[in-house]
Amino acid sequence: MNTSNTSSRRTGDPLWRPAIGLSLFGLLGTGLVYATLATGISGSLFPAQADGSLIRDADGQVRGSLYLAQPFVGDGYFQTRPSAANYDPMAAAGSNMARSNPDLVKRVGETTAAIAAREKIDPATVPADLVTQSASGLDPELSPAAVQVQVARVARTRGWPEARVQTLVAVHTQNRQWGVFGQPRINIVALNRALDQAAYAP
Repeated sequence: MNTSNTSSRRTGDPLWRPAIGLSLFGLLGTGLVYATLATGISGSLFPAQADGSLIRDADGQVRGSLYLAQPFVGDGYFQTRPSAANYDPMAAAGSNMARSNPDLVKRVGETTAAIAAREKIDPATVPADLVTQSASGLDPELSPAAVQVQVARVARTRGWPEARVQTLVAVHTQNRQWGVFGQPRINIVALNRALDQAAYAP
């Protein structure tokens, strides 16, 4: 038996064939089949969430998403966190300013004074999340404390008893995830939507 010829043939085997086969399997298997199945299953089980948790009006027009903060005009609405991205989903970002940055210190001071005047409270009691921007600039949630300082204004503007507003706040307060992770929070987009729905309810 000529071992040199056998060794030569083994050395000359086209090793690129299994490499290409593995690449195609990875591309089609994980890049196409898995993605298609995952998208199809999530769309079937959670259609609203898979579509972006969009908010539509009575005419079917998209007015936003439950998971994207947006500005609300008028004292009859709860105000959300300030946004470095100006609430633009295509420009999601934080300010990236250090805590020692004079511009940040000035902005937070001015915002704190404005909120204290609007809510008729002591500047020292203004919750931090009302004057600081989230990392994405699109966080729709506030702490219960940041919502509570706004209840009196919202109720007064709408001509409602504060208890009526407090009931909606309680309904929309989410506790820690599984009772362990995160902090209690309230989705301001959902809460303001509930305010308008309650106003037009029979």
